[in-house]
Amino acid sequence: METIPFNKPWLTGKESDYISQSLQLGKTCGNGKFTHLCEDFFEKKLGARKCLLTTSCTDALEMCAMLAGIEPGDEVIVPSYTFVSTALAFARQGATIVFADSSTTHPDIDTQQLEALITPHTKAIVPIHYAGVACDMDAILEVANRHNLWVIEDAAQAIDSFYKGRPLGTLGHLAAFSFHETKNIQCGEGGLLVINDEKLVKRAEVLWEKGTNRAEFFRGEVNKYGWVDTGSSFLPAEYVAAFLWAQIEEIEQIQQKRKALWERYNNGLKDIKGLLLPFIPAYATNNAHAFYIVCSSLEERTALIAYLKENNIHAVFHYLSLHKSPYAVQRNWDKASLPQADRYTDCLLRLPLFYELTTEEVDYICHTIRTFYHSRP
Repeated sequence: METIPFNKPWLTGKESDYISQSLQLGKTCGNGKFTHLCEDFFEKKLGARKCLLTTSCTDALEMCAMLAGIEPGDEVIVPSYTFVSTALAFARQGATIVFADSSTTHPDIDTQQLEALITPHTKAIVPIHYAGVACDMDAILEVANRHNLWVIEDAAQAIDSFYKGRPLGTLGHLAAFSFHETKNIQCGEGGLLVINDEKLVKRAEVLWEKGTNRAEFFRGEVNKYGWVDTGSSFLPAEYVAAFLWAQIEEIEQIQQKRKALWERYNNGLKDIKGLLLPFIPAYATNNAHAFYIVCSSLEERTALIAYLKENNIHAVFHYLSLHKSPYAVQRNWDKASLPQADRYTDCLLRLPLFYELTTEEVDYICHTIRTFYHSRP
């Protein structure tokens, strides 16, 4: 049989039509019809003050760092078990990254340890909603409010997921989503900045438009525009937004299928001794971004990956603890012992999950994993 890939980007069939429309409209540089359609959709869906499409989630996080006024001497609390962009966006502004450990039950940040990480130099907390499952945002916001800190949600994986009924990405001051090809809806590379504080909207538009007040000019609010602040070229091309709009139109269908596959995995793998499945707290919902298992050791995970490969299944591990990365070690950011981040680094394994995955393939993967564990002492 052919190998079951870890991921396969799904096309709705409308992407090329909308890209063609964007080209025929004669505006390819961005901030046109399809950009506005995407941004309006998310503003309504999330109830956000403003949403701005970006070329990536990394860019959206960099805008967050700029909007929060991060500068050298500031400390930013970031989970160690995350993608490098979560920390990089703030390190680029000169911040010292203070790494937090994960929870024992889930890769999300351990909120019980937050208080001990705060110093007079702390400026922001950046939680990541791992696999689209919400962090304990009440606990994070309580600490942040008490210490007057920014809360910036790394919601890269969290489209269409909620915390106590509120969409993820709307609980902090700012948030960043990803539309990378591995995400539930995608455009190859793309992101979204979510602004929940009205006071930040005007400056966000300036940063987005290379430090100019061009957005105000096009709205007729000023009679000319110029260079007024820092910024960069964060705006994606219009044909990228056209591609994304095709995906957005099918988001309900995509989510229904992914959730069904996730549940099939969960039912097919439960009760395997020593194997941990994803934990969904009562305050969170599951957007079926990923299905992962947590093995009991690095040796076990390595053996399972090899066994799955022998049986034509491509499963992959995820992040490497950032506090142990060469960059962090060089800057003496590796002071803390973070055992849970290291545990997920060594033991977490992601299974194939994509729209075109069949129920028969999920059953085969589950059967193969069960066979592996039944054959072990």
